[in-house]
Amino acid sequence: MIRKKITKKEILIGVACTLFIITLLTFYIWHQAETIRLGYKTRELEEEIFNLKKEIDQLEAEKASLLSLERVEGIARKKLKMSPPEEQQIIQKSHTKDARDR
Repeated sequence: MIRKKITKKEILIGVACTLFIITLLTFYIWHQAETIRLGYKTRELEEEIFNLKKEIDQLEAEKASLLSLERVEGIARKKLKMSPPEEQQIIQKSHTKDARDR
């Protein structure tokens, strides 16, 4: 049996092909890992958005209860010792053109 001698050019081509395949596989693995990482990050951000929307709803409900007219009136009467205005304390503002010119 006679073995064919491998030339330097053939060795160089083999090494180049091997490096190219290793580079492609490395890129593919990196791409898959990055896709998975971004998927986890997306899920985490979606969960944070959901929690923030829930918190906004709770704060809006709290705001509505704190600004309810009954509550404000109760605080004004009890804590601030206010009473409804008397008739002479009420000033009616006219919306006619003559009243605006004065």
